[in-house]
Amino acid sequence: MAERDQIVVDVKLLGSSFEDMMAEPLAMALNASIFKTPKILLRHNESAYIPHAFSFGPFHCKNEQLKLTQRIKWKYMQGILRRSPDPHLKWRELVDAIASLKDPARQCYAGSIDLDDREFIEVLVLDGCFIIELFRKDCGILPKEPDDPIFAMSCFLEYLNHDLILLENQIPWLVLERLFSLTMAPDSERKSLIMVTLEYFANIFSSKKPDETKPEQFEVRNVKHILDLLRHSLVLPLEKGNKCSNRKREWDICPSAMTLQESGIKLQRVNSASILDIKFRNGVLEIPPLLIQETTETLFRNLISFEQCCPNYEPIVTSYAKLMDSLIDTNKDVKLLFEYHLIDNWLNIGDVTQFFKKLYYDARVKNFYYLPVCQEVNLYCRRWRSRLRYAYTHRYCGSPWAIVSQVVGTILLILAFLQTLFSSPPFK
Repeated sequence: MAERDQIVVDVKLLGSSFEDMMAEPLAMALNASIFKTPKILLRHNESAYIPHAFSFGPFHCKNEQLKLTQRIKWKYMQGILRRSPDPHLKWRELVDAIASLKDPARQCYAGSIDLDDREFIEVLVLDGCFIIELFRKDCGILPKEPDDPIFAMSCFLEYLNHDLILLENQIPWLVLERLFSLTMAPDSERKSLIMVTLEYFANIFSSKKPDETKPEQFEVRNVKHILDLLRHSLVLPLEKGNKCSNRKREWDICPSAMTLQESGIKLQRVNSASILDIKFRNGVLEIPPLLIQETTETLFRNLISFEQCCPNYEPIVTSYAKLMDSLIDTNKDVKLLFEYHLIDNWLNIGDVTQFFKKLYYDARVKNFYYLPVCQEVNLYCRRWRSRLRYAYTHRYCGSPWAIVSQVVGTILLILAFLQTLFSSPPFK
């Protein structure tokens, strides 16, 4: 009887749990665009996904290790309020404006937010105003103060650049736009928020300064946040109509850079508005130069994470990482890309070799954007002349001594021919 008592189930309790479960809003908001990094991606390099010094938004605002930089944010807020004839009224105006956006702003974040409405609004106002003032100072709209640690200490700027591009650290664009319009000086500011943001990140992908930005081309894109704007800056310049391929042969990948050269394919640096604009035509693989610096891994990892999480986003940046991994197999491939100035590198060669190999681990590429390019490259490599050139290069030019023997053999052959020519009796 005792054993039976131990297995009695409280049906009423189960019914209550079922009702609670059914009442819980488990569906993700359709317009969610700011996500916590999936653990399957986080495990490869956690440091690339979490803030180092600055918390933006609700996900990391309670991290005690990031509290020290709050003073800098409030200093920037003081600058905004002091430009107003009535600082208290301006503060109320900013808070009320974001309070009216509270619900759509919350829906931008996927997952629970451990803040009440007042805390949530204050975080958005303070962090959003700090980011806007930063961009204005960087592009010269506002003066940089001598005691500003952001611009006076290089380490602060490096930490800040890292933290601004994290997926978990984003502020909804609708919040930034409202704060930007409310803190704009009348008749003295002509640059839009899109312009000042892209100017701040002008050299994040390439050492070449991009062409002048046309904000109207981004306005129809429904920009979600800063990271999304940076992705749009890469995707928009690509040719229209070139979509990710959903064919089954999605892994017809490109040979390594050395293999391409040995097969007769030329690598050529081209100037383009986007590093993603890689093309193959007439035996030439055209590649825009990529700048690899301290924040590059962080940027690509968060762009890839964003593509993996955001519904209906094609994995174009993820496809780029896969293509570059195909081109770089060994240090020789990296040296070749350096030689053609296809990579502007601030790291050592070994780090670059491993950089793309680990970048997209556990990221799914259902539709490979560069499949048409890879198919054309592989078709070219399978031609008999390319195969013959590749075989000859590997067999007879695989080492310096092999090359020397080829040269010596050619010289001896020429000398033998000349000796035969001049020693033959004259024709009568």
